[in-house]
Amino acid sequence: MSDPALPAQRAPDGPGSEAPPCVIDVEASGFGAGSYPIEVGFVLPDGRGMCTLVRPEPGWTHWDPSAERLHAIARDTALRHGRPAAEVAALLNRELAGLAVYSDAWLHDYTWLGVLFDAADLTPSFRLLHLRELLTEGQAEQLAEAKRQARAALHLERHRASADARALQWAAMHLRGRTDGAAGSATAG
Repeated sequence: MSDPALPAQRAPDGPGSEAPPCVIDVEASGFGAGSYPIEVGFVLPDGRGMCTLVRPEPGWTHWDPSAERLHAIARDTALRHGRPAAEVAALLNRELAGLAVYSDAWLHDYTWLGVLFDAADLTPSFRLLHLRELLTEGQAEQLAEAKRQARAALHLERHRASADARALQWAAMHLRGRTDGAAGSATAG
């Protein structure tokens, strides 16, 4: 999917960069101890996105019905249609190698990606950073509203990892002054 030889696909280095950031989102079995990733989605700087369900590992048993109501992914769906953790971790390493990857829920996503990579016995080939590193304090205060606007502008109805990543990428670019729609030019993965 991504070609390391194309510098335009590299994530921005800081607040002054013009390229859309690479953004990731993780849906999980719940919050807190014992929770684990069940879906991972990302959007690259060039707008291409990808999303996959993660099959719960045998020891991953925590399930919070309120989380399921939010993302609408049943545990049985993740068990039947999810990819093994090792396959998902390898895919993320291949597609995101060398990139700075941004999340608006860094603490949760860092933890869940840690669970995923531990199960796969792999180390991430990318850096996970908080999206706020790209925004001024004033822009960060407007992020929630910008995400709502992004979901409406991009006609994203599902609360799923790739849709959330795409909305977050659009919101970040909108807040940083790029409103030409480049971050939302591709369809959700």
